[in-house]
Amino acid sequence: MTIDWRSKGFWLPEAARTPEQFAADPQSIFAGGFTWPLLTVRRAAVEANIATMAAYCRRHGFDFAPHAKTAMAPGLVEAQLRAGAWGMTVATPNQALVMRRLGVARVLIANQVLDPTALRWLAAQSAAGWEVYFQVDSVAGVRAAAEAGGARVLVELGHPGGRTGVRTLDQLEEVARAAADASGVDLAGLTGYEGQLTDQAGVDAYLDLLVEGFERLSRAGLLPDQPLVSAGGSAWFDRVTDRLAVLDSRARLLLRSGASVTHDDGFYRERTPFTRVPEEGPLAAALEIWAQVLSVPEPGLALAGMGKRDAPFDEGLPVPLEVRRTDGSAASSEGLRVTRLNDHHTYLEVADGFVVEPGDLVRFGISHPCTAFDKWRDIPVVDEERRVVDVLHTYF
Repeated sequence: MTIDWRSKGFWLPEAARTPEQFAADPQSIFAGGFTWPLLTVRRAAVEANIATMAAYCRRHGFDFAPHAKTAMAPGLVEAQLRAGAWGMTVATPNQALVMRRLGVARVLIANQVLDPTALRWLAAQSAAGWEVYFQVDSVAGVRAAAEAGGARVLVELGHPGGRTGVRTLDQLEEVARAAADASGVDLAGLTGYEGQLTDQAGVDAYLDLLVEGFERLSRAGLLPDQPLVSAGGSAWFDRVTDRLAVLDSRARLLLRSGASVTHDDGFYRERTPFTRVPEEGPLAAALEIWAQVLSVPEPGLALAGMGKRDAPFDEGLPVPLEVRRTDGSAASSEGLRVTRLNDHHTYLEVADGFVVEPGDLVRFGISHPCTAFDKWRDIPVVDEERRVVDVLHTYF
């Protein structure tokens, strides 16, 4: 992998460098080899988060298949597998293809797959020994998998107003019977996703229904020995480990939480399960965007050179964390608040008496890592002195 003029945030107008060269000769992001805005990943925070989630899953008897769609970065995939992850979760066949090319031995596509082109490829790869699974929530989906040559599938239970997944246990059994009867289709277990539910009572009720669905399919003789049972976004995984624990001796329990690898300073900072069970955590925000103040055109307003092309905004706006003055000194960001983003500008509300000047740098935390990584092709990994020690490449 070569980093050159094509990589946003790196200032290499003529030269090119490899990640190995950055690691061998760490340089500060403030030393002139980078420009603004710049997304960075704090190595210490990522390593701590990976270790925290690996230990959490071990304590609770769950395997971990973190959702790779958060970053689609081989470096983070490899680090999570080294820490003991069972496999990786993805959202699309294209992402599964990336995992296959990276050599990931087990992959769960946490979605429906009905495209015949993708299904034929998945069937061929499965026949060649790759352990890949995807979800089905309809007889049509089972039929498509069988016609393409077969598959390992998990029947999916959803909830009203949610995403995919059957809505009733009768439908769950109907799809499971279709999968069990279909030629070449291997019914490997069942799955669900609780992440769109907004209160603990609703989450617990849904997970209890998933357990009831397991019992129903088990009594009907539709499940294999040690079936997979999978759930777990990044907001309610404590409830998943609590409510599905009753299946511990009868199923392989699989958690899929993906945003935990970098956490954030917004959406998941507020919703992490470790606010409810602090003794089990914590997670640390690993992503930062540095942007320069370009203009202070009127009292109470500053414009930073960062926008929707650079920072996520779908689950909350970026959060100012620190101001770095032009002389290199650090100052509080307490007087700044992001109010909106354009394509390449961030509007900062400046409190009375707070001084921010053109040329200052602002360090921002982000909200929702899943829509931060896809905006950056190459991302510097930094130590706590903000020296670049590695580079992540993303595959979106």
